[in-house]
Amino acid sequence: MDESIDQAYDVVVMGGGAAGLSGALALARAGRSVLVVDAGDPRNARAGHVHNYLTRDGAPPAELVDAGRAEVARYGGQVVSGRVVEAVKAGDGFAVTLHSERGGREVMARRLLVATGLTDELPDLPGLARRWGRDVLHCPYCHGWEVRGRRIGVLATGPLALEQANLWRQWSPHVLLLLHHSQAPNAAEAERLAARGITVVPGAVADLQVTDDALTGVRLSSGELIELDALVVTAKLTARAWALESLGLKPVDMELNGHVIATYLPADPAGATVVPGVWAAGNVTDPRGQVISAAAAGLTAGAMINTELIAAETREAIDAYRHKAATMFEEAAWDERYSSSQPIWSGKPNRQLTAEAVDLTPGRALDVGAGEGGDASWLAGRGWRVTAFDISATALERAAARAEREGEDVAGRIEWIHADLRKEALPEGAYDLVSSHFMHLPGDVRRDLFARLAAAVAPGGTLLIVGHHPLDLRTTAHRMHFPDMMYTAEEVASSLDPVAWEVLAAEERPRDAAGPDGHDVTFHDAVLVARRREQRYPRNGQR
Repeated sequence: MDESIDQAYDVVVMGGGAAGLSGALALARAGRSVLVVDAGDPRNARAGHVHNYLTRDGAPPAELVDAGRAEVARYGGQVVSGRVVEAVKAGDGFAVTLHSERGGREVMARRLLVATGLTDELPDLPGLARRWGRDVLHCPYCHGWEVRGRRIGVLATGPLALEQANLWRQWSPHVLLLLHHSQAPNAAEAERLAARGITVVPGAVADLQVTDDALTGVRLSSGELIELDALVVTAKLTARAWALESLGLKPVDMELNGHVIATYLPADPAGATVVPGVWAAGNVTDPRGQVISAAAAGLTAGAMINTELIAAETREAIDAYRHKAATMFEEAAWDERYSSSQPIWSGKPNRQLTAEAVDLTPGRALDVGAGEGGDASWLAGRGWRVTAFDISATALERAAARAEREGEDVAGRIEWIHADLRKEALPEGAYDLVSSHFMHLPGDVRRDLFARLAAAVAPGGTLLIVGHHPLDLRTTAHRMHFPDMMYTAEEVASSLDPVAWEVLAAEERPRDAAGPDGHDVTFHDAVLVARRREQRYPRNGQR
């Protein structure tokens, strides 16, 4: 077994014929990790050419397989020689045991695509198997053109014999129905055959006559030689699905007029079996399908497997999204984030703060979500008395140490408070500047906090709220994807009473920065700057 095989795959494909490779190709092009396990014994191996495959009519079967393998590999899929000997349920996926001449191993698969095809069980007739696919034939659409106008014998071994004889009559006027061990046609059947010019030959066929590696006829048990150029045999078709019995999947019989003509693995039109996560395509589930229809079924099954995986991943993503939304703003999450790297921010004050506060007269400032203290230290260095809140004790320890390094003129002007402002009461009208940068919370929680931040601004004071604008969600620039936690400055401004507030700016401001991948990107800040009026006036303008 190839040592390059991975331990786990999105999909393991059992069988590397038209159905398996077509399904693997669709999955690989969808970015799925795919392993195709192929025993290398396709049902059509003895056939010289494949027909009715649009644009590839007449191609040798091996040529199609080689081209299919190369196409799968081009998109990252893997194809290995071997067999799947067992597949068992393991968690949400499957443990798949592979075996080849070089040994065995086990891989994990989230989904299985069964495309193992069929085995043709031929009548017990000397020499028959050696001529199979050459001049012992079964399908007129596969071989009829090549033997058109020739002498064709149809061996009656089941309920399809009369229909087969009538069907092959389309390709040649020289069709004989060899009754072998079957009953003679009834009157209506005999009339139908006679009307089509089909000769009925009684007697059992004993063996085949071959001259210079070509079929020349069959000999009856009576000794009579029937000259033929081709012999049509209806084989019993047996699904190759033994490795699935451990999953409770077994082939069922396909009957015609009380006779079992094939076994197959039941699946719905898209290929889903009764075992969740197991799909089937090609002859293993459709015994009458040709190469082109097997390829189409493989494509359909591959696409549906990908769709099912997307649905499963979406469910997982929703669970993770909800968990993250519920925990990402809690103290433990912030402490973990700050503890994992030092520092996590640039150390510089936020750009919008330096732009809006540079000309303000220093007074009392409230720094919301102080983090590592870049904003608080900048404000203190300009003469502000700063109250800096943060939910993370780890962040505040780092911020306080930074301020100490900048000297008493900075550190002595900052009060560090470890608190959750979603729950902490704030004094109303106490601060000349309230600054909140990138405080992203669920909608109602955020609106409540912003209302309390606004109430904490003193008359004549400034409210500065900056966030990631929803425009960032439309580009590769965004670093979070919680749309209900994004907001515009206009949205925040609309919550302010215009009698009490003068909105100085409510806009989206672009800024260039390095994105997560190191490339330059443009971020969009939602910026609200508002000044609290010195005195509230009634709406009718009366003092």
